[in-house]
Amino acid sequence: MDGVLRVEEVNALGSEQFVWIFNNIVESYPQAAIAICNQRPFISADHLADAVSNYLNLLPPHGKEEVLRLHPDLAGRLNDEGRLTKDSTREQQSAGLHNLTPEEKVQMNQLNGSYREKFGFPFVICARENKAAAILQGLQTRMHNSYQDELENGINEVKKICRLRVKELILS
Repeated sequence: MDGVLRVEEVNALGSEQFVWIFNNIVESYPQAAIAICNQRPFISADHLADAVSNYLNLLPPHGKEEVLRLHPDLAGRLNDEGRLTKDSTREQQSAGLHNLTPEEKVQMNQLNGSYREKFGFPFVICARENKAAAILQGLQTRMHNSYQDELENGINEVKKICRLRVKELILS
C-alpha cells in the first residue's frame, strides 16, 4: 500500500492528529511520534523516517530495550490470540509466518523463548523484508551474538519497520 497523505498534509496536521496517525510507526510506542512531531516541516516520507531513525539512535540503552520489548514475538502467542496490532499482523503475514508448519511453529516458539531469555527482549526483524525460513535462520544465527550487538541489530530492524510504515502513510 502506498501512502495516503501528502507530506504537505502531514505538515499541516495538528499535533494531536499527527500523534494519532503516527502513533504506531514504532510498535506500540507513541513517544516516537510525540518526539518527532515538532520537527516538522518534513520534506518527504524519507525525511520523516530519518527523524524517527535519529530519535531511536539517541535513545539510551534502556530506552532502546524498552522499544524492543514492545515488539511481539514472531508467530507467537499474541498472533495466535489475534491480539497483534494491525501493522504487525500484516507484516507477519507478508513473511508467511501465519503458514508455519506445526514443527516450524514449535521451533519458532522455542527460539523466541531462548532469545528473549538471553537478551531480555524479543527477536526483532523486519518481517516484510524476509520470509519465514530466513526469519528462523536469522533467529538461530543472531542467538550467538552479544547483547550489545543484538541491541543495535534490533534497533536497526525497528528502523526498517518504521521506514516501511511511514511510506504506507505518506505519498512519495
